[in-house]
Amino acid sequence: MAKFDRKTFNPEAFGRYIDTIPKIRSNELIRSRALQPNSQIRAAFSNQTGVVYATLPMFGRLDGEPINYDGETDITAHSTPTYDRGVVVVGRANGWVERDFSEDITGGAGFMSNVARQVSEYWEDVDQDTLIAILNGIFNMSGTQNTEFVEKHTHDISDTVNPEVGAATLNTAIQQASGDKKNNFSLVILHSAVATQLENMKLLKYMTQTDANGVERNLSLGTWNGRTVLVDDDMPTIDYGSYSKYTGYVLGVGAFDYENIGAEVPFEMARNPAKNGGETTLYSRQRKVFAPYGISFTKDYMVTNSPTKAELQDGANWTLVNDSAGHYISHKSIPIARIISRGQEPCLLPGCSTE
Repeated sequence: MAKFDRKTFNPEAFGRYIDTIPKIRSNELIRSRALQPNSQIRAAFSNQTGVVYATLPMFGRLDGEPINYDGETDITAHSTPTYDRGVVVVGRANGWVERDFSEDITGGAGFMSNVARQVSEYWEDVDQDTLIAILNGIFNMSGTQNTEFVEKHTHDISDTVNPEVGAATLNTAIQQASGDKKNNFSLVILHSAVATQLENMKLLKYMTQTDANGVERNLSLGTWNGRTVLVDDDMPTIDYGSYSKYTGYVLGVGAFDYENIGAEVPFEMARNPAKNGGETTLYSRQRKVFAPYGISFTKDYMVTNSPTKAELQDGANWTLVNDSAGHYISHKSIPIARIISRGQEPCLLPGCSTE
């Protein structure tokens, strides 16, 4: 049996161990309340063997015009609409190998222990990249109803007269996306360059906490127009040389349904005593569902049993939830929007100031 840190490897205990390791990268999108559990999704993939894709019913709202209740007019009954929602399991795996000889010539530096300490953080990085790929994909959708969502839920000021975020940017973006349902949005994820612009304009207020000694300290969380702001430099950025365009996301609580479906063997160690004089490999696997609310994964252009990053970013694999008869969910009910803006352009002229 393979050994880890001179102990018999127990994959279950190892899984608990890596969950206790402190993380360095922010991965604020993963940690936010935008992700919520969904028992329907978990049941769909846990109760059936080999399922990688499921079509789930999504109940619509009551509709129909009321009749005039006058004792003469017949009441017309309406049925509630039911939409189809496709969800897919995203599977990922990786492995890390270390040679015995590396330990010999370094006096036992603990290379494999170092690998183990980073596994949890590594998978958080992967998950955040997956979420951003999905967001890219749904904003690449096409078709009449899908295009309406993309256009209404995108507030792009990057090529306007005032291309930087300002006092009205967020409020305008969420009203454009959801109208009178704009209060469904509660969370903003921004690149630090954009957050700094808001700080400079006194628009970003950091929350405070009073410690046991009565000293008030700033927390890493801020607010912008009453919405919690998470700062994460992994938000999409396009560098044009003289300036950059930043994409920030505005999400509501439960914007994504999330379930960790699990792999049959999430962790295992393999020992090869002959190769390179002896080496040990740690293998890791995961299967997870990230399902944006009100948006269906079609798998029209998914080649294997797990979508690649490119396939998740392909708008042709996504559509608004619908009943296959031309009735779509209202885009206003989807608490996902994006803001595209510029960073501050560099001040190159003598005497110029960005203050």
